[in-house]
Amino acid sequence: MLVTVAALVTTVATAYAQGSAPWSPTRPVRMIVPFPPGGAVDVVGRIIAARLPERLGQQVVVDNRGGAYAIIGTELAAKAAPDGHTLLVAAAGHTITPSVIRKLPYDPIKDFAAIGFIGSGAFVLVVSPAFAAKSVGEFVALAKSRPGKLNYAHTGYGNVAHLSAELFKSMAGINMQDVPYKGGGPALADLMGGQISAFFAGMASSSALIHSGKLRALGVTTARRAASLPDVPAIAEAVPGYEVDGWYGLVAPTATPPAAIQRYNRELVALLALPDVKARLLVAGIDASPSTPAEFQSRITRDITRWADVVKKAKISVE
Repeated sequence: MLVTVAALVTTVATAYAQGSAPWSPTRPVRMIVPFPPGGAVDVVGRIIAARLPERLGQQVVVDNRGGAYAIIGTELAAKAAPDGHTLLVAAAGHTITPSVIRKLPYDPIKDFAAIGFIGSGAFVLVVSPAFAAKSVGEFVALAKSRPGKLNYAHTGYGNVAHLSAELFKSMAGINMQDVPYKGGGPALADLMGGQISAFFAGMASSSALIHSGKLRALGVTTARRAASLPDVPAIAEAVPGYEVDGWYGLVAPTATPPAAIQRYNRELVALLALPDVKARLLVAGIDASPSTPAEFQSRITRDITRWADVVKKAKISVE
């Protein structure tokens, strides 16, 4: 009898311990970046992916799936097995696409579970060092003297970079032609080569090029100057009232186990508190801003409503 009771207690204790253990991945985790390598979303994703393995005990593989306004990679994530082994790096554009694409193959709210906020930062209006304008004011004057002759790159109709430029055009009273690219990397390459006049680039992908002198920064999109580029004026200093910011975060397929969501959130928050991770993000122009899954989900929902109004006023639509 004593042996039977002891065995029963041991069995119950073991089961309880297994049930209370934190969720962990059992194989490599795929982190989908819905843009090509080299862009802002890719840079931010790789900063996080580089440090997650040491906390999860599994490799994290970055899977770049660019194209179609980030729809290709986002749809792939939405339809992935919801077993906790697929993550998606989402950017602010994730909340704009529903307003500009009439028939999305996924729902940004229903098909994804928010994990957590990574951070936010400014976009920066950049030009080639050989470009004539050396300030936002000079750029506006040049554009007004050559209506419709200047062009700008963007990485998809209706994303934050595109709307940053459209808002700038509207508030500055200028006309520029848009040239779509599949990602920030190719756009930056053509900008440096002189094929494009300007680009509202993510600071994560452009800051190193700015510091090295390969690009000239004219202004940042946030209301105030960015900590990582303190010598670069805010566009609002030349165009009063102008303001746009961007954010980055992690999401997973909607039916991903809550225990997995909580584990990823816990590890993400821990990583964002590390001085070296915060420093790498800051160099990329991103202020680390951890959150709970609920807080990030609320931001996503709120921004979908906000950008829908902006897109409607700008009459932006992609069939």
